[in-house]
Amino acid sequence: MNPTKNTRRAAAAALTVPILLFTAACGSDDGKGSADGSVVKVEGKAGAEPKISVSKDAKPADKVVTKTLTEGKGATVKKGDLVRLDYSAQSMKGQNLGSSWTKQPGAKKDAPRTQVVTEVTDQMTQQMLPPKVLTAAAGQKVGGRFEVEGTAKALIGAGLNPQAGIKPEDGLVWVVDVAGVKKVDKKAKAEGDQAAPDSGMPAVKANGEKAASITVPKGEKAPKDLKQQVLIKGKGPEVKAGDGLIAQYTGVKWEDGKKFDSSWDHGGATAFQIGTGQVVQGWDQALVGKHVGDRVEIVIPPKLGYGASPQHELAKNTLVFSVDIVGTV
Repeated sequence: MNPTKNTRRAAAAALTVPILLFTAACGSDDGKGSADGSVVKVEGKAGAEPKISVSKDAKPADKVVTKTLTEGKGATVKKGDLVRLDYSAQSMKGQNLGSSWTKQPGAKKDAPRTQVVTEVTDQMTQQMLPPKVLTAAAGQKVGGRFEVEGTAKALIGAGLNPQAGIKPEDGLVWVVDVAGVKKVDKKAKAEGDQAAPDSGMPAVKANGEKAASITVPKGEKAPKDLKQQVLIKGKGPEVKAGDGLIAQYTGVKWEDGKKFDSSWDHGGATAFQIGTGQVVQGWDQALVGKHVGDRVEIVIPPKLGYGASPQHELAKNTLVFSVDIVGTV
């Protein structure tokens, strides 16, 4: 159970359409077919919201087609890297399939966009981009823009949700901008002398390349408000809202001290966009403004955790996290 709002299956409201589009992991297919006469026009420069138009007689390819629209000048993305991406997607019939350019309801004018921050893998790691679209980022460069198109069957396969109103033969188009990339050290962790916990705060003990041990003080009532403490002070750059936060973390329940999740249990350091509502509010509030290299302990009451989702198994729990900020993307 990681700190995303709903176990990686839900992100910000502006990006919920693709969740309805596919429901299960789909395999990778590196084949790049021809466009079979489809005419997709993409207007706008990389880094700005694209305008996608499709000719009325367009016929989608029955294989995945990838086109580089703008050659980036930054680092080249490789499989296994962590990326920060913008995207806009639609069916060839004009149905909106989601966009990172759409602001969340009530968001401030200068608020950062909710982008895709994830590992480039052919596994289903999040619900905004199908794996075949995500893996197409490999070989692209930061600052570039690419297009992926094909039938729903080719792009999504058996994972296509029949309730989405998309048929297997329908054409789908994704336009993706590469905003950032970072090669991640899965074993990275905060280094340095660790401070003793403040009064009333749980004790944290690092265990090498295993989940940290977090001991909740006996007889201490769970705080009603967010509590945080920097246990190790890093010397890296400040974390800003909109950054892709690369973290090593462990979480336990205050009520019984039992671990409910750790990045060490899932292969090591992972990434989330911070400050945009993609993670629980406690993470957004506590980690924006911290620094790369910090180890931060956070105690999150239900109202800033999973309390807004009554059906969530942790909805009534106060959560305790130890988070090592090992980088940004």
